[in-house]
Amino acid sequence: MAIGVIFRFGAEAAEVRVIDKNLYFRTSSHQQWGDIDGLKLDKQGVIKEHPDLKDNKDWQKIAKKRLKEKLRKMKTEKERIKYVIEDLKGYGYKAEVIQEDGFRPQKIRS
Repeated sequence: MAIGVIFRFGAEAAEVRVIDKNLYFRTSSHQQWGDIDGLKLDKQGVIKEHPDLKDNKDWQKIAKKRLKEKLRKMKTEKERIKYVIEDLKGYGYKAEVIQEDGFRPQKIRS
């Protein structure tokens, strides 16, 4: 099963897809799918969630590894996508459309 969500951030659109225990993303400016390793992380956001990484030179690598582990511990794709929606909301991303397993996309009511 796969679940995809389209987010809006200003004029930019971003799509996140969860397939099994993996997270993929793309933006309207970069149409190629990428995985967690391609994410650009905000250091302040990482430090907020992982204060121990403040002075670590490998903070991005460690934070991505922790995110992968956190996603793998979640039992379902719905749980994973819900986490992503809530997390991105804190950075100003607005979830607009969700599509589950190839069914018709549905608008997300805020």
